[in-house]
Amino acid sequence: MSELRHDWTADQVNALFALPFSDLMHRAQTVHREHFDPNAVQLSTLLSIKTGACPEDCKYCPQSVRYNTGLKTEALMAVEQVEQAARTAKEAGATRFCMGAAWRSPKDRDVDTLVQMIDAVRAQGLETCMTLGMLTESQADRLADAGLDYYNHNLDTSEEHYGEIIGTRTYDDRLNTLDNVRKSGMKVCCGGIVGIGDTRADRVGLLRTLANLPTHPESVPINQLVAVPGTPMADADPVDPFEFVRTSAVARILMPTSHVRLSAGREAMDDALQALCFLAGANSIFYGEQLLTTGNPVTEHDRALLARLGIEPEGAKAVEDRRSCQAA
Repeated sequence: MSELRHDWTADQVNALFALPFSDLMHRAQTVHREHFDPNAVQLSTLLSIKTGACPEDCKYCPQSVRYNTGLKTEALMAVEQVEQAARTAKEAGATRFCMGAAWRSPKDRDVDTLVQMIDAVRAQGLETCMTLGMLTESQADRLADAGLDYYNHNLDTSEEHYGEIIGTRTYDDRLNTLDNVRKSGMKVCCGGIVGIGDTRADRVGLLRTLANLPTHPESVPINQLVAVPGTPMADADPVDPFEFVRTSAVARILMPTSHVRLSAGREAMDDALQALCFLAGANSIFYGEQLLTTGNPVTEHDRALLARLGIEPEGAKAVEDRRSCQAA
């Protein structure tokens, strides 16, 4: 059984990336089978509950108020709208419902509404996740007390490359939020983006940072940049598909018990590339035609692809088992 390590060196992670492709895939698949059903995938649906007008300057993000991307801004949704979206997601087969708001950080007055949203989604029997920007300790505690299962706050890239992408918050700001989330008792969802001008060294740095946290994130989203016109990254060079698969495989090896999620960018991936990512140990996807502001494969195509590969969606029992483990 592969051990859970938190002491990876940059040289060790780089050596994994440098393995011959078949050797890397074999190692990742071996680790994956030790901890997961290799023919099951967790389905998450993502909803933007507050869209646009974000004061941050993340160069990849169409929701930043600093860039002219033609995005229509929308105020915080009504709880009833979120409840209906969660019901629809569950009927389509999702087991986790993720809610994202384009804030630098939520205001305390917003938390009452967020708590109502958490209650409404949990009532559907779904796992809950939110991504709202930076959190204080007291805000994290309130969300945890409301029953929020996961909090997403991505590191995006390596600490060395981070300043080239974002100038309005620091890497330590992000790590502090992760610490507040972890101390509250919530599970952590944290990953990054491939294709934002990052090098392999940056991908090594990102995954090494995640793997060396005191507790591995329970979910690790690996995003491929969706280059949106109007953002500074609109003309970014795409990353080689095999390098994306390698990133997924190394994430699986470094964090054996985490769900590794194929996140943004799947709409541009062909079926063969997605199949390689599943073979590399990815076992979660965002499911539904829309992410926060960008497209995603239609549900019928995803169902057909999973059926062709003999992969079954995780069922409600997996949700119950995770909650039971957390309560224990």
